[in-house]
Amino acid sequence: MCRIAGILDKKSEAISADVLAMSDSMKHGGPDSDGMYHDENNKLAFGHRRLSIIDLSNAAQQPMISTDGSVVIVYNGEVYNYQELKKELQQEGVTFRTHSDTEVILNAYILWGTKSFSKLKGMFAFALHDKRNNELILVRDPNGIKPLYYYLDDTSLYFASEIKAFKVTSRKWVEEKDWRIYFLTFGYLPEPITTLKNIKPLTKGTCLIVNVTTLNARQEEYELEYYSESINTESEAIAVIQDTLNTAVDRHLISDAPIGLFLSGGIDSSLLTLIAKKTGHNDLHTLSIIFGDKGYSEEEYQNIIVKATGAKHKAYSLTKELCIDAMPDILKAMDQPTADGVNSYFICKFAKQAGLKAVLSGLGADELLGGYASFNRTGLANRLRKIPSALLHSTSRLSKDKYRKVSFLSRKDAVGEYLFNRGFFSTRETASILGSYHKEVEEVLENIQVPEFVNQLHDGNKVSYLERNMYMQSQLLKDTDMMSMWHSIEVRVPFLDIDFVKAVNSITPSLKYRKDRPKYLLVESYKDILPEAIWNRRKQGFVFPFQKWMEGSENICSGSLDEKMTKKYKQGKINWSRYWTYTIAQSYNAMH
Repeated sequence: MCRIAGILDKKSEAISADVLAMSDSMKHGGPDSDGMYHDENNKLAFGHRRLSIIDLSNAAQQPMISTDGSVVIVYNGEVYNYQELKKELQQEGVTFRTHSDTEVILNAYILWGTKSFSKLKGMFAFALHDKRNNELILVRDPNGIKPLYYYLDDTSLYFASEIKAFKVTSRKWVEEKDWRIYFLTFGYLPEPITTLKNIKPLTKGTCLIVNVTTLNARQEEYELEYYSESINTESEAIAVIQDTLNTAVDRHLISDAPIGLFLSGGIDSSLLTLIAKKTGHNDLHTLSIIFGDKGYSEEEYQNIIVKATGAKHKAYSLTKELCIDAMPDILKAMDQPTADGVNSYFICKFAKQAGLKAVLSGLGADELLGGYASFNRTGLANRLRKIPSALLHSTSRLSKDKYRKVSFLSRKDAVGEYLFNRGFFSTRETASILGSYHKEVEEVLENIQVPEFVNQLHDGNKVSYLERNMYMQSQLLKDTDMMSMWHSIEVRVPFLDIDFVKAVNSITPSLKYRKDRPKYLLVESYKDILPEAIWNRRKQGFVFPFQKWMEGSENICSGSLDEKMTKKYKQGKINWSRYWTYTIAQSYNAMH
């Protein structure tokens, strides 16, 4: 796991200095070593910061140049099937100098071209300079697990793993004027929005191919997302879930550095730990967060799994004092504004203290297999959507937040349904906070769309798509990446293994989603090893007692806050998550 940056700029005289500054600004994500590649003739440079996980030797350092010098790569991520691909390449006569997955990606591209990208199973973002074709290629994994941001115009291409990296260059960037509208509405910046104008994330499952001389560019999809109903019996569904998830967990535990698992005590993390044991990984290291407040602590359930697996477990107690003291560093760690991420910050901080370099997370199971309440609200949303838009729109004036969210359904599309479930401030509230017009806010939000086919999906698959491609994509994965890298920790997500995702997307919706049993198929697939005490209880979620902890510590951010909003929070008229979102929106620029 690493951090990467690069510049192709025909007009700049500071490319090397700028790339070095970009790389150094991301040192936290790659503290083990650094490297630079500079092609003066083409006005191009790559920078790399390394977090060593596979092949810890100096031979695997980056940027890596092919044996014949024709292709250069900088790479962030892990390719879990690299050993199988390596054997395939060796059968084709390819020789290797290292034991790294980086060299496998490099040689796979040299032999198979852009078709090689669909062969990679893992999480990745990388850049290639192909001197043979005079091209610079940016690539991002099919599930968008690893970030890659870029700026492209007629004379330049800039890219980096973090938005912060762009800000340290000699170039002046313009703020995206509407980012606060998106943030107050969603609680994060939905892709492709960032805080900087015209700097955006590379679309997942695509590659951007740029001519180094002319900067003409084309974007190609190498992995398409699709849903089918080819698996329509429960026995077949269970078999494919077991097969692909067991393989995914086994793959994700490949490491030459200390690796462990987050263990919250819920279904997903418990199951990963149990599967790891079942697939022959006996030296398991797990860690968890516990609270003095029993209403938030899941220590009882964590201990059930520790006892069942014999894992070497470490539980870290999080207190109000630790949380408040860490707030300045948490805010500093935010590469982009987020209403969440504090939980990810602490679990990664504790993983670092435990001496780990990589950990497995249960992220993705809820989104794929119906673990959220949103899966049970589609019927209500469908009924409400039949109400005339003007009437739905008027609910934004109601006093209670849950009623104001009905106004989002006036959009009559999938994004409106998503915001009905997960929106933060209504369009009218956002306009009031920012001192803008209601209509202006609504027009800006129309820029966030999903493909038309999503509106035609079965209700369950539609919710799954929205939870994965909006909430998970733009908040959970982004938060996980920036908070883990802040602590030089790699987080792996087996439930987003490409083979597992494809398998789940091929199961008929009526089997996947049941109102009476969230994640029914996942539980049924592993009932032989998953204790009933873990799955047969109310979902708790990975939440902290912020509302209680932050009493008297409301003004934890710098910036100008509206006294009325703070008063509402103190009076209990607005919950912590909404107040926190408002605070970040007002303070983010001052903090960054």
